[in-house]
Amino acid sequence: MKKYFKFDEHGTSYKSEILGGITTFLSMAYILAVNPQILSLAGVDGATDDMKMDQGAVFVATALAAFVGCLFMGIIARYPIGLAPGMGLNAFFAFTVVLTMGIPWQVGLTGVLFSGIIFTLLTVTGLREIIINAIPHQMKMAVSAGIGLFITFVGLQSSGIIVEHSETLVTLGKLTDGSVLLAIFGIIITVILYAIKVPGAIFIGMVLTAISGMVTGLINVPNGVVSKAPSIAPTFGAAFEAFKDPGQLFTVQFLIVILTFLFIDFFDTAGTLMAVANQAGFMKDNKMPRAGRALFSDSLATIVGSIFGTTTTTSYIESSSGVAVGARTGFASIVTGICFLLAVFFSPLLEVVTSAVTTPALVVVGVLMAANFAEIDWTKFEVAVPSFITIIMMPLSYSIATGIACGFIFYPITMLITKKHKEVHPIMYALMILFILYFIFVHG
Repeated sequence: MKKYFKFDEHGTSYKSEILGGITTFLSMAYILAVNPQILSLAGVDGATDDMKMDQGAVFVATALAAFVGCLFMGIIARYPIGLAPGMGLNAFFAFTVVLTMGIPWQVGLTGVLFSGIIFTLLTVTGLREIIINAIPHQMKMAVSAGIGLFITFVGLQSSGIIVEHSETLVTLGKLTDGSVLLAIFGIIITVILYAIKVPGAIFIGMVLTAISGMVTGLINVPNGVVSKAPSIAPTFGAAFEAFKDPGQLFTVQFLIVILTFLFIDFFDTAGTLMAVANQAGFMKDNKMPRAGRALFSDSLATIVGSIFGTTTTTSYIESSSGVAVGARTGFASIVTGICFLLAVFFSPLLEVVTSAVTTPALVVVGVLMAANFAEIDWTKFEVAVPSFITIIMMPLSYSIATGIACGFIFYPITMLITKKHKEVHPIMYALMILFILYFIFVHG
């Protein structure tokens, strides 16, 4: 096992990998509760019963998709990256595809299946890896830094430290609120532990925050430990139902659905892989070793996930929390996957993993990823502009893919203006055109 995952080469151990894998799981565990809620359109006005997916089935599908995806990533690519149904893509599926377009959720799952198959073909041909390697080093650093700001914002928002405001959009939350105070306590204790170099500081910080929450009554103590897994029958194989009426698949709307899934997953995954690989020190000569295998694992996970009955399964930026703890190989991803599988039977324990518990990890990891700001040459305006736009647009648009799109449109433009166009890979020009068309037809 050590030899296959090259523990000695990466300077890691079973302890570090297991701790890292568990930490990644705890940082991602929220998807087990959020995904069923979103896909079932729970509490949404105007949603009819036939639009709503079964929450219990989606919960199991989410866990199984994450389990299989993590195994693929761990065994095939050997990277410490966790996979699960992606946030953003599930909201697009529920609120745009099903609720707005009126496409049956079964047909929507068929669209997810098709996007996974197309991704697999693009990966096998090497096109996805070529595109990632064509991205300039400083733009990769901008993506990584931007994601750091994004996940920090997500953590602060989910815990209530930052809240929405009708006039200023966002503002400081109510600091006297119990859950907000718990999150702040978690951030402080985690920062202290990390600053004094305590091994597993992020994981320990999460555990101490959860315990403090239960002691103070802010987090409910689980009523039980083990529960029976819900039936997956309502969603399993539903992606194939559309083939009974092929006419549903030959529409402009269905094509838009597939292309949107392709676009968002491609660049969310690319950004995540680059960010985590850079944080873990895997990047070599501006290239990510085994990038093809990582992308292939991601593609296969999407196909399997759609069959189980959930939206696009993708790489999670929360994996960076596991890397920060010490995860360096695919063994950690396997541990994460096993945790997701066990979660099906130990769902009551997930009640203690609230946003207040995960916020400290997201904030500290955001700080670590912000170190990539130093890798960008801010004295070169032609590089500074697209880098800054990439970074700032991720949290402001609440989308990693949108941040990448905006920055990658400006990069060729600034390089052309400064007569450095020969330094730009032809693929970057092609991406610029694709991103412009994406904004016109999808967000126009």
